Amino acid sequence: MKKEAIISVKNLVAKYGEATVLSDVTVDIFPQEITVILGGSGCGKTTFIKNILRLYQPYSGSISIFGKEVTQMDEVEFDSILSRIGMLFQNGALLNSISVAENVSIPLEQHTDLPRTIIDKIIRVKLDLVNLGKAENLSPSELSGGMKKRAALARAIALDPDILVCDEPSAGLDPLTSAALDNLILKLKKLLKMTIIIVTHELASIHRIADRIIFLDQGKVLFTGTLKEAKKTKIPEVETFFRVGKFE
Repeated sequence: MKKEAIISVKNLVAKYGEATVLSDVTVDIFPQEITVILGGSGCGKTTFIKNILRLYQPYSGSISIFGKEVTQMDEVEFDSILSRIGMLFQNGALLNSISVAENVSIPLEQHTDLPRTIIDKIIRVKLDLVNLGKAENLSPSELSGGMKKRAALARAIALDPDILVCDEPSAGLDPLTSAALDNLILKLKKLLKMTIIIVTHELASIHRIADRIIFLDQGKVLFTGTLKEAKKTKIPEVETFFRVGKFE
């Protein structure tokens, strides 16, 4: 039986002023899989994510999330969709003026009416899940790079999202820390049954975590399919990336 997409993008066009950044993008993202968005600098990877999250309004096309067309939703209706999506930003985007626990509490305080005692318990559970159980009272400035990413991940999963979006999660990390973060993401995917979308160009990471690949080139979809299919394709740009691990 064919799997139904959790996110379905059809004929998406995105523009900045007169410049077209994404042109006729049509892709499906499937539940409980890790989909990696690949492509060279300026190909539209981040724009693609921002259009899905409606940080930018698409110029034209359709975006369906959880079976609902979202491009024309009002803010209140779309907020109910966003509450089911977690976001791990490239630099973590932690607030340095408050503790790790207070950072993790932000989505819980903004999107729920839970009593403080329950919020505190959820914070401890999430920090334990990312192996930061003893760091709740530390400030972000006291954390290593890998710990900051894990703290930001705890915040991203605070509401038990169905979808987790990660922008360059391994950026700035050494290979061992990057591998540990990948293993944590795989563990959370299985434990929380999440659909995960990751923008990355780290070849080792892609081999560890990717179920599917979406390869963008100059604003168009050059390839979409499984990791196994991507490694066997004869498309020159995709073939080159998987051979040398970088974009030319």
